[in-house]
Amino acid sequence: MKVFEIQNAFGIENMAIAERPTPEVGAGQVLLKMKAACINYRDLLTVRGLYNSKQPLPLIPFSDGVGEVVSVGSDVQSVKTGDRVCPIFAQTWLSGEPTRNKLRSTLGGPRDGTLAEYMLLSEQGVVKVPEHLSDVEAATLPCAALTAWSALVTMGQCKAGDTILLQGTGGVSLFGLQFAKMIGAKAIVTSSSDEKLEKAKALGADEVINYKNDPKWGKTAKALTGNLGVDHVIEVGGGGTLAQSLRAIRFGGTISMIGVLSGFSSEVNLLPILMQQLKIQGILVGHKEGFEDMNRGIALHKIQPVVDKVFPFEEVPQALEYLASGKHFGKVCIQF
Repeated sequence: MKVFEIQNAFGIENMAIAERPTPEVGAGQVLLKMKAACINYRDLLTVRGLYNSKQPLPLIPFSDGVGEVVSVGSDVQSVKTGDRVCPIFAQTWLSGEPTRNKLRSTLGGPRDGTLAEYMLLSEQGVVKVPEHLSDVEAATLPCAALTAWSALVTMGQCKAGDTILLQGTGGVSLFGLQFAKMIGAKAIVTSSSDEKLEKAKALGADEVINYKNDPKWGKTAKALTGNLGVDHVIEVGGGGTLAQSLRAIRFGGTISMIGVLSGFSSEVNLLPILMQQLKIQGILVGHKEGFEDMNRGIALHKIQPVVDKVFPFEEVPQALEYLASGKHFGKVCIQF
């Protein structure tokens, strides 16, 4: 079977198509013929050697994808041949809190990921996808969608009438926007692009802020709530944006720490966290149980993931370069 590998050194230039044996199914396992994959920022960092510089190579990257079950081993009961399923990000994190061992089972590093014609996985490591989604749309779910769901629903317990501040227009933030509207919350979206903000409005954003034109966007977001502050922030920027998130949040509000697009570290005033009884919650995707809960919501409300651009399998390096450019609105995917 064909796979795309990071070969003997990190870097997009060191990715190439290679041949590996097609795996054979065993007891409790399922064999998937992969249909599509999707890129996350983590994948770009992994390919560049910035996520885990000690990752053994060669590695098949990417954690997100969808495939058709083409063979099942003995004792498999939850899926059957012909089902469309997504691999879950952390293959042994089925429910409950994360542990070190559960998070050693993540796809696209340290385990081989979804850029392969076939994948052999445990029956427990896959989730059926909503029927109304295309293969490319379904491929976006395992990380970006579940991260947003975990932040707002599983961990955040957001409710109708809440105000949610969403940073940027990448995959997590746009899923967050769609889930916010699904539960009846108000959504404020930030971006440096007026064009992207108009697209966010079309998706249901109630208010938008161009943070390039408004460096004190945290204060502006708070003003949009009558100076009470937003209930929840989807924090994908990290070091460069946390200070403004702290300005935007209400007393007792929650900041979900998800990304580090603007830096890994930050000097912030810790006093507001204490005096306003704020909650800062780290979010690392989520477990299988949450994935299944999310899919029921997506199916019921017929939510359509936002896909910006689709590349053929042979153009994975170009797809990564496109993601790195920051031009995308939504997800960048690979069609097999």
